[in-house]
Amino acid sequence: MADEDVPARLREICLSLPEAVEKPFGGHSAPSFRVRDKLFLITSEDGRSMMFKAGPGVQEALVASDPERFFVPAYVGHKGWVGAWLTVDQDWDEIAELIEDSYRLIAPKRLAARIRRSASGDGHR
Repeated sequence: MADEDVPARLREICLSLPEAVEKPFGGHSAPSFRVRDKLFLITSEDGRSMMFKAGPGVQEALVASDPERFFVPAYVGHKGWVGAWLTVDQDWDEIAELIEDSYRLIAPKRLAARIRRSASGDGHR
């Protein structure tokens, strides 16, 4: 049940961002999301995880605070990307914020400025 919701939730979050598009990464068929042809979210081919860009210190903080949910991904981990397991219960408000932050780091400043941080009480709880 939840497995089918995950790709739809990710798609909804990502495609709500200005000029975001879904476009596979390399020869993969798993959903990946870009802004101006730059990746801000990649899902694994097996659908078990996703990776997103994070600011300095965020990767270490997330992985240290909740290693059941977050990990350092191969290939892009050294560039500050964070992995999140999609096979465990996730806090979707937090995931949405992390995806928005990834988008902000990748998108041109003018597009990134169009995202308004919602008030803390606006999410699904």
